[in-house]
Amino acid sequence: MKYKLVIFDFDGTLANSFPWFVQIMNSVAIKYKFKQVQPEEIDELRSLSAPQLVRHLQIPFWKMPLIANHLRQRMKKEREGISLFPGVNELLAQLHAAGVILALVTSNSYDNVLGVLGAENLALMSYVEYDIPMLGKRARYRKVLKQSRVSASEALSISDEIRDLEASIQAKIPFGAVAWGYTNIDALKARAPAEVFLQMEDILRLI
Repeated sequence: MKYKLVIFDFDGTLANSFPWFVQIMNSVAIKYKFKQVQPEEIDELRSLSAPQLVRHLQIPFWKMPLIANHLRQRMKKEREGISLFPGVNELLAQLHAAGVILALVTSNSYDNVLGVLGAENLALMSYVEYDIPMLGKRARYRKVLKQSRVSASEALSISDEIRDLEASIQAKIPFGAVAWGYTNIDALKARAPAEVFLQMEDILRLI
């Protein structure tokens, strides 16, 4: 087995929340007084890192915790329209059955994770870290490594975001980039991830 521990991101990796995010983005921009996004900009913005996106949208960093909390609360009310990507249930079940330790590290809330992922899938996760600040994942990755007693080289962080790739590198954890999330896969590949997953089934084959 190539990896003993797999640390999943939630939004854009397991949960297909990007369409919902695009739909509400400009209403959030109006509420918190930052730059609205035009439809023709979306593809370009998907190649930016989180700090680059914040600068592009002209969001003061002090507003980020307020916006993040607003998004979590709004998703709680609207999450019936958000589903898991096809194949997630089978993927998690097969990894767990194969003896892979599973973890979830996310900026989203526990309630939203439970509501979308479901209690059965969440029970497969040995470690769950949630409500993480935008640039706070490195510490949580290290916490999961310490708790699991798995070396960084034997773990894999799987996500769709540049900030998670950078946090994984800082924690010395190999990173697996997925092609179906928020960030353009070419922007992730340009940063030389350890693994690239073009479809859900690839994760099982490479692990």
